[in-house]
Amino acid sequence: MEVKILIRTLIALFIAAPAFWLTMRYNMHMFQLNGYKNGEHVHWIKKNIRQQWVLLFGLVLGILRLFLPALALDIVMDLALLLILAVYRAMKLLNTKKKLVYTARMKRLIACNVIFSLVVLLLIGIFAGLRPMAGVFMILVSIQFFMNIVVNIINTPIESGVRSFYVNDAKRKLKEVPNLKVIGVTGSYGKTSVKFYLLKLLQEKYQVLATPESYNTPMGVVKTIRESLKPTHEIFICEMGARHVGDIKELCDIVHPEYGIITAVGPQHLETFFNMDNIKNTKFELADALPENGMLFLNGDNAYIQEKAGEYDRKVFYFSQTEGEGYCAKDISVSRLGTEFTVVAPDGEEERFQMRLIGAHNVINVIGAIAVANTLGIALADLKIPVRRLEPVEHRMQMRDHGTVTVIDDAYNSNPVGSRAAVETLALFDGIRILITPGMVELGEKEQEYNYKFGTYAAECCDYILLVGKKHTAPIREGALDKGFPEKKCLVYSRLEDAVSYAYAIKGQGHKYILLENDLPDNY
Repeated sequence: MEVKILIRTLIALFIAAPAFWLTMRYNMHMFQLNGYKNGEHVHWIKKNIRQQWVLLFGLVLGILRLFLPALALDIVMDLALLLILAVYRAMKLLNTKKKLVYTARMKRLIACNVIFSLVVLLLIGIFAGLRPMAGVFMILVSIQFFMNIVVNIINTPIESGVRSFYVNDAKRKLKEVPNLKVIGVTGSYGKTSVKFYLLKLLQEKYQVLATPESYNTPMGVVKTIRESLKPTHEIFICEMGARHVGDIKELCDIVHPEYGIITAVGPQHLETFFNMDNIKNTKFELADALPENGMLFLNGDNAYIQEKAGEYDRKVFYFSQTEGEGYCAKDISVSRLGTEFTVVAPDGEEERFQMRLIGAHNVINVIGAIAVANTLGIALADLKIPVRRLEPVEHRMQMRDHGTVTVIDDAYNSNPVGSRAAVETLALFDGIRILITPGMVELGEKEQEYNYKFGTYAAECCDYILLVGKKHTAPIREGALDKGFPEKKCLVYSRLEDAVSYAYAIKGQGHKYILLENDLPDNY
């Protein structure tokens, strides 16, 4: 009898081992995409538990197997493990937008998970023997949908220690450059673009370091400082992202900015902020952190910013759609070849600027960068050539020509203001105008409303609307059709690749312009 139990246990182990790895890998990947935040991951599990129904089924089988070591149940359980293998192997192949990165933290989480599982197996083996072991294998595989939270809690002391060491080392490096000017850049949207443009403008006169790409979390900022800051740097531009109240303050406590730029306040990440007041107050944590002699630069076009700005004294506004005291853009001329505008400085000085960036919405971000650069001593006339040289930030209205097709890549993190501006820019082009989008997310209770409005805007600007996935795009389709958009030209696809293939295959005379608006990560 014991030999039969041993054979059945070995068969279960042979199947369970790769199933354990695949289920752990998938859920660790999602945990990483959710920022290693236990609360956010719990919210994600609640929304997506149906995708992992096979693990819930396996958990029930595993518990039954602890008490009923029957051959028939073992066979059913082995078949369930094979199903889990097939499902999670397929999910691994499908989740390719942003791959799992085996960071030091991820390796520690995986190691803790494996050690925890081995300890459980050892204890069961010592106290209960082989008889329930096959059921334990199944349970360890099935609980992977929440084990990342468990091991994250176990690892908390280690992660806190590692984090404190790196943060303190970054603070030490900042102190070693005593004359360094630190500029914090935050906003619901536009912060990466403003950071990039400001970097290019300030490099005309200064040695400048900026956080790369979209590095805007504490550890991303700390990594930039520790690996890239040199004694010769004169300015450090620090992008600051936030998903929760207090996130900007945490970053400010590390870098202590002297200058701050708030690019916009809008309904971004409403799922984690819950309301607009929390978003507004969090962005202005940057303003609260500035010293008495610091300077705050504010997007004057933004109504939420205007509501809060009165609480602060040392501030400079910049405008592109409205007028006020500060840096103003006027006489804006937009074409598919680029944008022209005149900048009026607070002292009345004027200069005409040209840039290759398309869309009037880009003007406000460039004006913000001009305002800071001019305040830091670079004359408006000396900024004309650097502005002309500005290139689109990657995945932000970035144009790529492919023969008779031009792709306008605006796939990074769409928002209600940017999505409207993107389709209105698409409308400037003469040809077949095609929108491809999976819709907008993280807008909380407003998500359906904003996606519906996006559909109404798109209907007026596009010849084809190709939607990716049904989950978030139904309101877009409804908004477009309510505006009278042809149903046969508003199509839904399950995969981005299928939508792109259809767009390329559309027949008609004229150049094709394909706007890629947003691209959701795998955890959506």
